Amino acid sequence: MPHFFIDSKNISDKKITINDTETYRHIAKSLRAKIGERLLLIDSNEIQYETIISDITDKTIIADIEKSYPSKRKLNFGLYLAQSPLRSDSQNTIIEKATELGVTEVYPIYTDNCALNKDIINKKIPKWQKVMFEASKQCERANIPQCSQLTTLKDLIESNKFTHIIAFCERCACETLRDYTKVNNNLFNKNSKLLVIIGPEGGFSQKEFDYFREKSIAMLTLGDLILKAETAVIMALGNIIYEYNCAKQN
Repeated sequence: MPHFFIDSKNISDKKITINDTETYRHIAKSLRAKIGERLLLIDSNEIQYETIISDITDKTIIADIEKSYPSKRKLNFGLYLAQSPLRSDSQNTIIEKATELGVTEVYPIYTDNCALNKDIINKKIPKWQKVMFEASKQCERANIPQCSQLTTLKDLIESNKFTHIIAFCERCACETLRDYTKVNNNLFNKNSKLLVIIGPEGGFSQKEFDYFREKSIAMLTLGDLILKAETAVIMALGNIIYEYNCAKQN
């Protein structure tokens, strides 16, 4: 069933009016939806609506609400990704998969070995935000994550926004995520804000490793294999979601 985000103010008398141009075109023109077809809609309060289209005009779609309930398609803790952007389509893949895996916000970070220059990164941020929006619709997320402005490791770490910070590092780390979660048993509570840091294709510099040690940032390993940066992001976030689901069951 197609899934779209709506404005709460467009809900009245058990009906939802869809009149923003992009969503209207997607439903009426791209999907060629007809009266009687079903839509999943979700508002800014993370309420999910199961609806049936009752009317389609030149500019609006009216959908009758059959059921409504709070969406469960979100994490119960804050998951944040700080990552040094990659070239070509690899970064789009990272943004898409981070969205699917429940990340709250992505922070592009400019590291010593970053593959892109600052001007290119700044120009791409609106595109990455659009990728997040489309991926959120596709995976029926309860909310849309944010792509932040370009920042640095120092500014982000010293912002004091996060309750936990971990960096996945190749070669120099031996502690695993499982080791870390055993010690930090409050990692997944509702007030937790976990920042995950992953470096560029060339890895972190020695200066950056030294900075992690200076700030007592946990440096974790993803195993003995050397992974491409985009693989490392997906594997790291996937492992976190696995540990989160294990914690919920215990």
